[in-house]
Amino acid sequence: MRLTILINGSDPTVNHDYAVLWLDTEERIWSRESHDGIDLPPWGELRDEGGVTKLCAPTTEQPLCTLRGLRVDCDAPTAAQGGAQWSSGAHRQTDGMWRLQAVEKNAGRPEHSIFRR
Repeated sequence: MRLTILINGSDPTVNHDYAVLWLDTEERIWSRESHDGIDLPPWGELRDEGGVTKLCAPTTEQPLCTLRGLRVDCDAPTAAQGGAQWSSGAHRQTDGMWRLQAVEKNAGRPEHSIFRR
């Protein structure tokens, strides 16, 4: 299953920073599809711990971004929105929100994948 989520500030009318991500729950990886102001790498690994989904850089344990209320270890997303936190400049933590944009239960294989294992 592939989830498309939008991450942005807690008040997007004031802070226009955002990132659109694809979360692949089978492969346990994510990719950044679009962004402005939320600087995440092009892809990384998913970790799910106690109702918090952690977006990590490849082969690292330290999360770059956390999505509270989203569990990716089940058959369907557990929520449509929740709190998010990510690092922004000089290791400062920024709080915001994530929102589920789309769910693809039978996502096909991409023609050109950026993921290399």
